[in-house]
Amino acid sequence: MNSNIVPYLVTTLATALGLLVDDLVVPGIEIANFPAALIAAAAIGFVNATIRPILSILSLPINFLSLGLFSLVVNGVCLWLAAILVPGFAIHGLLAFILGPVVLSLASSFLNNYFAEKKIGQTSTLTSNN
Repeated sequence: MNSNIVPYLVTTLATALGLLVDDLVVPGIEIANFPAALIAAAAIGFVNATIRPILSILSLPINFLSLGLFSLVVNGVCLWLAAILVPGFAIHGLLAFILGPVVLSLASSFLNNYFAEKKIGQTSTLTSNN
């Protein structure tokens, strides 16, 4: 397996597990099963890589005036767009729209840090004893 794809897969796994935590903690977020969470994690990665930079630039004046709080709305829109793309992943209500990305960020950051501490998904180079 290509060593460049392993960190991406670990991050996707952490995001999928974070979505399952979201499903448990945040009312209004529904994940049907683990495969749906994996597909949703990939969709979130796609939306964050393509659409979020555009939304962030367009909302820069509002974000500046709100002292950065409008970024919660941008995160909610990105999560909602991913939910539209993935069957088995749904967001219902304003609380889920705002709180869902916050809980997802906390959970996936914790899991990414845990995986990094355990050196899961990190590539290592073999060294010789010369």
